[in-house]
Amino acid sequence: MTYIQQVSTLEELKKAYKKLALKLHPDCGGSNEEMAQLNNEYDELFSKLKNTHKNKDGETYTKETTETPEQFKDILNRLFALKMDGVAIEIVGTFIWLTGNTKPYKDDIKALAFRYSPKKYAWYKAPSDYKKRSRKHYDMNTLREMYGSQKVDTKKEALTTGLQN
Repeated sequence: MTYIQQVSTLEELKKAYKKLALKLHPDCGGSNEEMAQLNNEYDELFSKLKNTHKNKDGETYTKETTETPEQFKDILNRLFALKMDGVAIEIVGTFIWLTGNTKPYKDDIKALAFRYSPKKYAWYKAPSDYKKRSRKHYDMNTLREMYGSQKVDTKKEALTTGLQN
């Protein structure tokens, strides 16, 4: 693999893909050839890792998923194309969260099938097969601590990766 290195779960693969897509996507200064190679690597690794996940305690487990690699790539490409100033894109576990000045982009975000969480003041997109199994409500910092996060400022320059303990 040229671009994606050292990933062992689907969540790690998604984080690595997003970080690299921000560098290699044509809208972010990359080239079509680099993006095509990244997409091929993602597709290959996705088929190997699609059922391998990490829980909030950091333990790896297997769970079958119906998600396809195209769904995640498509949603990120569509988010990049919106060029939303003042909006942060964050991957927490298998969810994509949007925070910041989202109001001007509300209709576009809704069109991408994101849902709004009023308690977190954020939009989120969950995997299509996600089912909430608990009545507990966690704030964003707790979710970040449990699942790790990768937050990206939509200005593309400020990429910070953090897997908190």
